[in-house]
Amino acid sequence: MANTAQARKRARQNTKRRQNSASQRSMVRTYLKRVDAAIEAKDYDAATEAYNKAVPVLDRMADKGIIHKNKAARRKSRLNKTIKGLQA
Repeated sequence: MANTAQARKRARQNTKRRQNSASQRSMVRTYLKRVDAAIEAKDYDAATEAYNKAVPVLDRMADKGIIHKNKAARRKSRLNKTIKGLQA
């Protein structure tokens, strides 16, 4: 347990930041699930729309450090590739 005032404050800050980060990670997962659901349904238009909404969210979270920038780029690339396959 934290013994000094400084350590107690850091513990409070860490808790707040951890909860905020968890919330943001959850939001990213929700957007990605929407894209995946549209892909599963083989609905090109819905998948494209969901993807276009998910991309800025992924980029923002990568900028904030919630997820790694390469992970965001990889997810975008794979989703886009899958959606392009639906069109054909």
